[in-house]
Amino acid sequence: MAQQLLMPKATAVWLVDNTALSFDQIAHFCKLHPLEVKAIADGESAQGIKGLDPVSNGQLSREEIEKAEGDKNHRMKLSDPKVRVPEAKRKGPRYTPVSRRQDRPNAILWMVKNHPELKDGQICRLVGTTKSTIETIRNREHWNQANLVPMDPVTLGMCSQIDLDFEVSKASKDKPVVEESNDTTLLPASATENLTENTAVFGSQKAAENEGDEEELDADKVFAKLSSLKSSKSDEQDN
Repeated sequence: MAQQLLMPKATAVWLVDNTALSFDQIAHFCKLHPLEVKAIADGESAQGIKGLDPVSNGQLSREEIEKAEGDKNHRMKLSDPKVRVPEAKRKGPRYTPVSRRQDRPNAILWMVKNHPELKDGQICRLVGTTKSTIETIRNREHWNQANLVPMDPVTLGMCSQIDLDFEVSKASKDKPVVEESNDTTLLPASATENLTENTAVFGSQKAAENEGDEEELDADKVFAKLSSLKSSKSDEQDN
């Protein structure tokens, strides 16, 4: 990342007020036009701007200023920064190596089959393709559709497993929940309550029948005893 001067106009104001540098030297260092620097010196421009010391913020050394003041042809250069700020990554489609680009349609086909919830934009971020290519593979209109084989993009090295899992989990949040019908599911409360009531009624009926049978059995025993008593009495009378 190329280093840039902070607040060029404010720096030019400070150099005009505190150094003996020429307008050309200040203009070259601050990336301004010499006439603009002259307008600053004449008070016609940048009247409300406060000067910024480039020496205090580490962008210019005192030795470099003294060297430029002694040689009017010398062009000052920015000092090397003490802290390197990492360059921000450019947002855009993922770069795919040339050796892997022929496998890109196979990776797209794999994601379309195994993760249909992924949107076209997510697939583009993962493998660095275009939406038109994804559309042709979805509709089986790709020029090489007959030879395509689904292949995991992680195995092909086109994306990491973390990136793939992140996109899948992100897409799954918007996916509607489908209730699966299974024979082993629990019965609803109403059915179980009716079943319990029916079982209780059936049990009470059985108990009543059993009691009735016992009563019938008891009556037979009673009649048998009575008949035996009558027979014994008749035998006594005959004697």
